[in-house]
Amino acid sequence: MSDFGRVLRELRTQRGWTQADLAQRAHVGQPALSKYESGRNQPSPEVVDVLADVLGDQLRIAATTLPAPGGGAADELAAIELARRVEASDVGSATLVQLEEGFDRMAIAYPSAAPVELLPHVTGYLGYVSDLLDGPNLSLSVHRRLVAAGAWCSLLAATLHIDVGQNTAATARLDTAASLAREVGHEEVRAWVAETEAWRQLTAGNLHRAHDLTKSARAIAPAGSSIEVQAAAQQGRVLARLGDAEGTYRAVEAVNSLAADLPVLDADEREHHYRYDGTKRNAYTATTLSWLGDPAGAGHAENVIEQLRPQAGKPGRWPRRLASAYLDLALVQVKTGDVSAAAEAALTAMRTGSVVPSNHWRAAEVVRAVTGRGMPQARELREAYRNMTS
Repeated sequence: MSDFGRVLRELRTQRGWTQADLAQRAHVGQPALSKYESGRNQPSPEVVDVLADVLGDQLRIAATTLPAPGGGAADELAAIELARRVEASDVGSATLVQLEEGFDRMAIAYPSAAPVELLPHVTGYLGYVSDLLDGPNLSLSVHRRLVAAGAWCSLLAATLHIDVGQNTAATARLDTAASLAREVGHEEVRAWVAETEAWRQLTAGNLHRAHDLTKSARAIAPAGSSIEVQAAAQQGRVLARLGDAEGTYRAVEAVNSLAADLPVLDADEREHHYRYDGTKRNAYTATTLSWLGDPAGAGHAENVIEQLRPQAGKPGRWPRRLASAYLDLALVQVKTGDVSAAAEAALTAMRTGSVVPSNHWRAAEVVRAVTGRGMPQARELREAYRNMTS
């Protein structure tokens, strides 16, 4: 066990916390914590800061004994840089392909990775793209592909900042993504920027602003693209929160119709955050109908849970869609009066360690309902919510 791992374990056990308890408080995966404590892996500086915010500055002092960070994005980017030099050009096609494939891997990791752990990986790619753009003698086509790569990475970084509640950084990243997308006429990224901002406004309760943004995203989105479907889906969620049942059902129908024309993706591609696949429709429908208060949302949420449950038994973080499905189920159960079952579903979601801050409001609604009705699970539910949000 490294000095850092020993101190991490001591600070955790002094508080009477299990690794799962700390994972919930810091939004860091429990398997990752286990590796940090045993010395099998070392955290990035960003993860150290997150853990130290929870456990105290003693952990930052212990982190000074860690060797220089390596692996992850640094090793990948070193490999890409070597390939670039071998090509004997400033930026060749192989370098661009590797950058684009690297972004795809990060977008595929997004649904299950801890945001605080994925974010340094994404910002590392952004820095590398920026360095390449500063290079001389770039052809117009190479420049356009690098700018597009920067726009995509900025968009993903913004999404991660939103997930962990870093709103100032999220705004800067979204502005950069939009600016880069405009430079090269990348309408798909521009539409994703509007949709991402709509999600942020929705989770903040600014429903009319969110609705305007979803309309913008739908207007910009290229026909037949994943963002065309996602923008319609986001609009349906907003309409559900506004209580517009007719508009919500129209949006659900639009999503089903648009998604039917998309190509079938393989298992990995289905997890890509920026590629809409028919298998995501159940999760979208569950969320939309549950927010509207339609009892039919329960069946869709249960289907998602059944679909993703085998993954939950494997080591690692639960997929966020699985945690969200439990929250969707709980919200429907509150509406239908089955508050005891709602408490159990919400507890399951909160204990996964996969509910990001941008989704805390969904759990809060269940906590308020259970507490307001004086249910015996109220105390346990409030404690779980405090642990998740502290």
